[in-house]
Amino acid sequence: MKIKKNPLRNFSAATTEDQKLLLVYGSESTSGSSLLVKELDKPNSAFISIVDNFENNYSVIHNEGNNLFVVTDKGAPKYQLLETDINGESEYNNRHKVWMMSPHLAGAVFPAYQKWKKIIPESDDLLESVSICNKKFVAKYLKDVTSRLYVFDMNGKKENEIILPGICKVDAFDSDKDDSLAFFSYNTFTAPAVIYKYNMLNNKMDVWFKSEIDFKSDDYETKQVFYASKDGTKIPMFITHKKGIVLDGNNPCFLFGYGGFNSYYSPEFRIDRALFLENGGVYAVPGLRGGGDYGEDWHKAGIKCLKQNVFDDFIAAADYLVKEKYTSHEKLAIHGRSNGGLLIGAVMTQRPDLAKVAIPTVGVMDMLRYHKFTIGWAWASDYGTSDSLNYFNCLIKYSPLHNIKETEYPAALVTTGDHDDRVVPAHSFKFIATLQEKQKGSNPVLVRIDTNAGHGAGKPTSKQIDEYSDIWSFVFYNLGMKY
Repeated sequence: MKIKKNPLRNFSAATTEDQKLLLVYGSESTSGSSLLVKELDKPNSAFISIVDNFENNYSVIHNEGNNLFVVTDKGAPKYQLLETDINGESEYNNRHKVWMMSPHLAGAVFPAYQKWKKIIPESDDLLESVSICNKKFVAKYLKDVTSRLYVFDMNGKKENEIILPGICKVDAFDSDKDDSLAFFSYNTFTAPAVIYKYNMLNNKMDVWFKSEIDFKSDDYETKQVFYASKDGTKIPMFITHKKGIVLDGNNPCFLFGYGGFNSYYSPEFRIDRALFLENGGVYAVPGLRGGGDYGEDWHKAGIKCLKQNVFDDFIAAADYLVKEKYTSHEKLAIHGRSNGGLLIGAVMTQRPDLAKVAIPTVGVMDMLRYHKFTIGWAWASDYGTSDSLNYFNCLIKYSPLHNIKETEYPAALVTTGDHDDRVVPAHSFKFIATLQEKQKGSNPVLVRIDTNAGHGAGKPTSKQIDEYSDIWSFVFYNLGMKY
């Protein structure tokens, strides 16, 4: 029987490590998931609906037989690790097993959440992920947008911390439940990723692989500051620059932001950014609301009709950098991609005096019609849509395209790809056309259209080199920097 209901729903599938259970995740937008499980070692077994709504996020990280260990923000905005038995949690067990055969039951029943066992409860820090190593849990937390690693036994008792050197982001913690060795990627703003080998038996870690590049990482430093946004909320920000820099307000500064979809930007190294740092630049990344820096509450504080909080957080970051004499408004460049391109478009129309250079990349610029093109409908969970009068009244206030007025704007380089099927290039085309029409100052306002290119993922190295060469050349020239 062909089911035509919910044609836009997305699915992904995986198996548990023992390959006895098939896991099928469903999604309807950029956050929230459903979860179906099928017992592969039982012929003709039915799918079991574990979660049949999209109100929270779920990720199965391990199983012991039919017991699943699930990381979720259900009842825990900063996430927790729970355990549930796929066969024994619901009094409606026989009914929810026939979900796939009787779709009309969808939404009716699923294992009772109140019966799920807490293994690692929610804490003050964001639980990013959990891995299994030598029959123990290794929990990766985010504390003020920097990584922390802790070891727990299988019952959730904390045993020790894996001490990490300095401000960093841990990626790809690879381990096995029966092996005492694990490997992980250690990332900073000032050096390429380092691969560490960790020994669970003695809680020791050693460098396994370190890239060699022509960049003097030890000459640079990253600090973290906290500043007040417009409403008084404390916002974290990383600031990276050459050691011994003089805070006289004359340093070129590059401020990058995103602020949306529960995503966040933590320490990472980029070779193109190294060029800017080598030439005296200050690179700053604030943890804006709307992102996932502090969990779901932080995310919700910057979505829909609270989206202005994101712009206020970014503007406050720029004003902080000027106030503390890291830079001046005439020496500041601002940049963001995708939802971050929306951020830059909104900020430069609200505060044209904020920066000398603005680079909105593949940005969502028409907030009244974004949901009518390609995958745009899936972003309504963060933005709301103009189909609702309430959301229309919120969107029209900050939609970059609709708030361009006749005034002097920063030097702007709008970038897009002619085959971008995520944020269609029409957003950038309409924005730059209107900006060029109404620009009253002498600053250049240009558009860079990458041909045979999309939103960015999978872009070949040659195209990346061309793009970042143009972006940094534009920044250097307009900030008066000499290479």
